[in-house]
Amino acid sequence: MSEIASTPLRTAPFDARFPNTNQTKHCWQNYVDYFKCIDARGEDFAPCQQFNKAYRSLCPNQWIQTWDSQREEGTNPSRFKL
Repeated sequence: MSEIASTPLRTAPFDARFPNTNQTKHCWQNYVDYFKCIDARGEDFAPCQQFNKAYRSLCPNQWIQTWDSQREEGTNPSRFKL
């Protein structure tokens, strides 16, 4: 929880894949892309942090906590491995 609280909140930059005002899909896609990126390249790979910043600024904390729990339990419907 302290990691989430210590991350400064900023609005994610414009992403042409999501031109509409509803950012739910944008939130989810960045969450999945972040974990796929760190699986493929490792947590130290700087471009992965763009996905991290985007999903943390767009997604409600409750969603992130739920998805993290599901991912750890293996019940999340998305595939995080490439």
